Amino acid sequence: MLPRLHHQSDIDPVIFQFLQELASQEFSGDIETHYSSRLAVSTDNSVYQQLPQAVIHPKTTEDVALIGKMSAQSVYKTVTFSPRGGGTGTNGQSLTKGIVVDLSRHMNNILEINPEQGWVRVQAGVIKDQLNDAVRPYGYFFSPDLSTSNRATLGGMINTDASGQGSLKYGKTSDHVLSLQAVFADGSILETDLSAGLPAQQTYAAHALAVTESVCRDKRAQILDKFPPLNRFLTGYDLKNALNEADDSFDLTRVLCGAEGSLAFITEATLNLTPIPKARVLVNVKYNSFDSALRNAPFMVEAQALSVETVDSKVLNLAKQDIVWHSVKELLSDVPGQEMQGINIVEFAGQDLAEIESQVQALTDKLDEMLENQEAGIIGYQVCQDLASINLIYNMRKKAVGLLGAAKGRAKPVAFTEDTCVPPENLADFIAEFRALLDSKSLTYGMFGHVDAGVLHVRPALDMCDPQQEAMMHLISDEVVKLVAKYGGLMWGEHGKGYRSEYGPEFFGQELFQELRRVKAAFDPHNQMNPGKICTPLESDHQLVKVSDVKRGYFDRQIDIEVRDSFKQAMECNGNGLCFNYETSSPMCPSMKVTADRRHSPKGRAGLVREWLRQLTEHGVDILDLEQQTLNSTLSVKTLIDRVRHAWRKEQEHDFSHEVYEAMNGCLACKACASQCPIKVDVPSFRARFLNLYHTRYPRPVKDYLVANIETMLPLMAKVPAIVNGALSQHWVQRLTRSAVGYIDAPLLTVPTLAKRVRDKALLPYHSEGLAQIPESLRQDYVIIVQDPFTSYYDADVVDDFITLVIRLGKHPILLPFKPNGKAQHVKGFLKQFTATASSTAAFLREVAELGIPMVGVDPATVLCYRDEYQEILGEQRGEFQVFSVHEWMAPRLSEFYIEASQPSVASPWYLFSHCTEKTKLPNSEKEWAMIFSHFGAKLEPVAVGCCGMAGTFGHEADKFEMSKDIYGLSWKPNFEQLPAERCLATGYSCRSQVKRFEQIKPKHPLQALLTHLQS
Repeated sequence: MLPRLHHQSDIDPVIFQFLQELASQEFSGDIETHYSSRLAVSTDNSVYQQLPQAVIHPKTTEDVALIGKMSAQSVYKTVTFSPRGGGTGTNGQSLTKGIVVDLSRHMNNILEINPEQGWVRVQAGVIKDQLNDAVRPYGYFFSPDLSTSNRATLGGMINTDASGQGSLKYGKTSDHVLSLQAVFADGSILETDLSAGLPAQQTYAAHALAVTESVCRDKRAQILDKFPPLNRFLTGYDLKNALNEADDSFDLTRVLCGAEGSLAFITEATLNLTPIPKARVLVNVKYNSFDSALRNAPFMVEAQALSVETVDSKVLNLAKQDIVWHSVKELLSDVPGQEMQGINIVEFAGQDLAEIESQVQALTDKLDEMLENQEAGIIGYQVCQDLASINLIYNMRKKAVGLLGAAKGRAKPVAFTEDTCVPPENLADFIAEFRALLDSKSLTYGMFGHVDAGVLHVRPALDMCDPQQEAMMHLISDEVVKLVAKYGGLMWGEHGKGYRSEYGPEFFGQELFQELRRVKAAFDPHNQMNPGKICTPLESDHQLVKVSDVKRGYFDRQIDIEVRDSFKQAMECNGNGLCFNYETSSPMCPSMKVTADRRHSPKGRAGLVREWLRQLTEHGVDILDLEQQTLNSTLSVKTLIDRVRHAWRKEQEHDFSHEVYEAMNGCLACKACASQCPIKVDVPSFRARFLNLYHTRYPRPVKDYLVANIETMLPLMAKVPAIVNGALSQHWVQRLTRSAVGYIDAPLLTVPTLAKRVRDKALLPYHSEGLAQIPESLRQDYVIIVQDPFTSYYDADVVDDFITLVIRLGKHPILLPFKPNGKAQHVKGFLKQFTATASSTAAFLREVAELGIPMVGVDPATVLCYRDEYQEILGEQRGEFQVFSVHEWMAPRLSEFYIEASQPSVASPWYLFSHCTEKTKLPNSEKEWAMIFSHFGAKLEPVAVGCCGMAGTFGHEADKFEMSKDIYGLSWKPNFEQLPAERCLATGYSCRSQVKRFEQIKPKHPLQALLTHLQS
């Protein structure tokens, strides 16, 4: 039985008192002290882990000012804060032992857009892509372009002075910040353009303004001497650019940009915008070695390119194994007889189309000459001129960070020296020495980056659970600091300092570093703002954070290695945060999108499971053995009594497992993370295992048993459908079902049933002996239809229409007897029952597969369960069989289908709303459906939507209704409001049910629309 995990880290009494007083004041935000909430922000996209005391989510600038005012009281001088946005930092900038102040949940509004003057005012929690979506209709974009643009907040970009692709022309974030609203540690507020006047005397704001200007002027010579003249100039306390040499004016904005929240909270920002280029062209140049790509990059820059991005073969090969490659493989095709070891992505962009075309032509002419003469290692190139293709290439490049984390084995590429910056002309030689250093340690690594700016992301693969390899990280870090100094560069050219702050004194020198500390002391005399980052206050004995500080690996290595390997879907999460993405049309992660709660994300859930495994190990639990026991044991009376007793004590006794359960309970098991996450963090997989173990101690809710056994009940219910439907339609039954079971909107059985509908169809009975007599050469003319519980019993007209369609296409349908699929059992963690169901059904389907007749199912979720969950649970015992989805069966056979006359093309298109699991596990599904429709003279347009919110039975559970409705409102509802409902199609049964519930119409399956077209 699972033990109670009652230990949790205590909150410091002073901080607890601070939080209580804050709650009693006019604070309108959220205050979270649950261990799970703190754990969710204890990591970012770095290797470090630091458990905070609490998480605060302010709603207004006044809330933030209140935090500062209270912390200025003498009793709270030891309370410290770290601002947090998207949590995408690679160097632990937002990690703290104090209080995390997360501005992303509530302070995410675009306050004002001024298209005439080309600026915008935003709150700090606005996501970059969110801003660009808002200003695009006015012809603008916010130009610093990050790989994390769909989840990085503008506050985070400002605090790290982020840059990215195109920085030669567009610069860094600080180049686009007109003014900031900053809240200081005493609660004083400053508009850095002084539009609200000078701050009141005796405030931190007034003191910081005066001291910082004095330092910038008095130490100007030393500053100019030390701050390197690089495009990716120094991040953190930018004293050089705070003084405008043109008019000798001082701007505190520049000092706050890149300060990593160590000086003040940034709550609002006024930003300038960049006109969207009217012409954009990519030239993707392919090389036979990565060194050739690096050495050829300056030539590309000289060709007046906007940017030159590079990717090495390791990243390219990882991309080829990911869902992202389906979208770019035609744009980066292989060169016959050559191995592509690197690419340069060269972009030309501007307002003058003729000028851009001339620049591209000049480059391609030169490339043709180089190809002919076999120069510079160039083996080919491709030109992209349409915006859609350009975006696809950059999406692949942006995913490179996460893809490196998906490398096989325990050693994973680690971010710690990945944003070194040297003059571009020194880059190839610098990288040659860098590679020699890594090669001498026998390390593998991937490389990509902005070669036009001299920034290359180099991530050596290390097993951070191995103390010796962790020590090697420290050694390499020290060596790279020396190496960048040799080549006139910086250790931190793009991603800030964070835990690399210890190198600051060595870089700046004693005199100038003392001045940085003087600035810190003026802003934050008691070291309350993100202490240890960049520098500490003058005349204090506080220490800087160090590269050697506590990392995730320290906690992970406490888990038994066999358990780590077994739960790798959770253990390998590297915190890249793609699951936080802003895009409502992206399937991952629906629960995170509507709750804005980091616990309800793949990253959050993975982190909770890791800690849960660690605590179980600490309790001496053999986790894998306990799992095996659940698969072999039977439920005894004593066990049942123990579970009831534990349930009764549940509210009185703390158990960390309850916090993990809460996060898992909000997961829709849509499996988008299993494909869309670059690391393939598969939450439904480890969620099922967690639930299986959790319920060895605590009883299951009644609704879980209903869901797990519905497949065995349905054939019996279908014998008397009128009686079942009549009972379910009674209001008192619905109320009872809701209150006693926790289930709402129970679907009604199809009447007439499938069995009655197909009586007069030209169906062959399923008899393996008889079907075996069909000559092998003719078996492809037959189709075995594999039933699933949802369409066969709740949506039988879809199966009926598929049978008719098969006949219409000149094939012979065979309806396979219904066998339970078991997916619902897996979703609810009934792993013993699911194993039995999967074993039985797999054995049956193996037998059917021996006939050599294609097997097809109409519901994507259940079809994919045969491939995914069956393989996961059964392994080799699954055996060889394949159940196709409808489009997978039709697409390769279009030439076989006999149609009496070609159908005329119709002007009015159909609109396809794909099931989220289907389009993430089968990324070509939408294209194949469109191809099928086109073949028959019809037009089908895929609609960009995420999850519908139903997800099997999730949307039918009373406690999930509001979340289900909110998820539907993200992308499905807006699209249904804009499109003709009668032309909208949905592949998933759960999706059609959800639409029917909220729109009072039931969309057709694409196969039904196709049948309608063929019969017209």
